[in-house]
Amino acid sequence: MATGRALVLGGGGLAGIAWHTGVLHGMADVGLDVTGADAIVGTSAGATVAAQISSGRPLETWFRNQVEPSFQNEEKRPGISVVELWETMLRLLEEFPDPIERRRRVCALALEADTVPEPTRRAVVAGRLVGCEWSDRKVAIVAVDAADGDRAVFDAGSGVELVDAVAASSAVPGIWPPVTIGDSRYVDGGVYSSCNADLAAGSERVLVLAPMADGEMPVQVELLTRDGRVEVLSPDADSLAAFGSNPLDPAVRSPAGRAGYSQGQRSAAAIADWWTA
Repeated sequence: MATGRALVLGGGGLAGIAWHTGVLHGMADVGLDVTGADAIVGTSAGATVAAQISSGRPLETWFRNQVEPSFQNEEKRPGISVVELWETMLRLLEEFPDPIERRRRVCALALEADTVPEPTRRAVVAGRLVGCEWSDRKVAIVAVDAADGDRAVFDAGSGVELVDAVAASSAVPGIWPPVTIGDSRYVDGGVYSSCNADLAAGSERVLVLAPMADGEMPVQVELLTRDGRVEVLSPDADSLAAFGSNPLDPAVRSPAGRAGYSQGQRSAAAIADWWTA
């Protein structure tokens, strides 16, 4: 996705969606609108936000939908706790240090999990997007093929409906069902990397919004700096506190969105210095 400026939006559950939206709206409200980037890469929570901000609808609308309860989309609560999920992932990390084999094991877990039906989950994702379709901009949505753990990247030319691409990218293993697209099933793009920032390689400026820590980030940033300038923005102390202990809890949306808005306003000046250079 070689381009001038790229915006990378990482995973982080419902808290991540709200935080992304708040940060972007906060920046825009003080004069820095980075949503006009030449290319956008979205993973998991970031996939939802990538679809929303490329739709042409105002950031103010998406922010309102996150922080005002009367406008919030109905979300299903996961069948297992996030604590259980993290414990499982940590166990797999210890048992399978090889990332390829570990991804395969995570995908196998996802395929075997007892979750809500696919149509139920798809309806939730469609409600977040409220009719969004692929735009003519460079937008990449990242998922993982559940058959082999390989990364899959969907865009407007992939022949995949946007809602299906976002649902696949957001299919947290063990929490939500893998998404069927054609003859394949896909799980959360965060299984490969929570940000997949390396897909922005070749860009002169890359802004990465990373709600969650990513062990792959140092390597990806090093790759990106060969071509240009890279900045990574992660939640500050107030935003982390707003996330709470369960980023998939619908109740975190309002506090995470508002904390992100404040952080975006505070961060805009420093980012503008190089983003607009």
